[in-house]
Amino acid sequence: MKLSTRARYGIRAMVMIATNRGQSPIDLNVIAKEQGISKKYLHALLVQLKRAGMLESIRGKSGGYRLAKKPDEITLLEVYEALEGNIDLVDCLIDEARCARARNCLARNIWQRLSNAMRKELSSVTLADVVCNFYGATDGCYEI
Repeated sequence: MKLSTRARYGIRAMVMIATNRGQSPIDLNVIAKEQGISKKYLHALLVQLKRAGMLESIRGKSGGYRLAKKPDEITLLEVYEALEGNIDLVDCLIDEARCARARNCLARNIWQRLSNAMRKELSSVTLADVVCNFYGATDGCYEI
């Protein structure tokens, strides 16, 4: 499985915004330029993340985006699901009715285990963890 461009770009933007915590909001143009993402595409992602309650947008000359919660309260799973929806690898894990073979599928258990492992891993990593890891810091490195 590959992460979509949507999920990768969204996570990168959120990490950049997290590194700016406590400072003025970051302008969409700055994020787009630094991350190499088109402004139109980035705007669509940030609107979804705002709708999910992870971002605030500030209007005006010194406006932009900032986190709506602390970086250690936002997991990569939350960001992923806000942008992509459920992380389950196959539709029958969400609803058995989507596949006539769901109850007799020999591989369904494997798909469930893989989906659970991805969910567990992504829910265990916060934006603060990513920022701290990037800077090579240890536990408690992120000033909140």
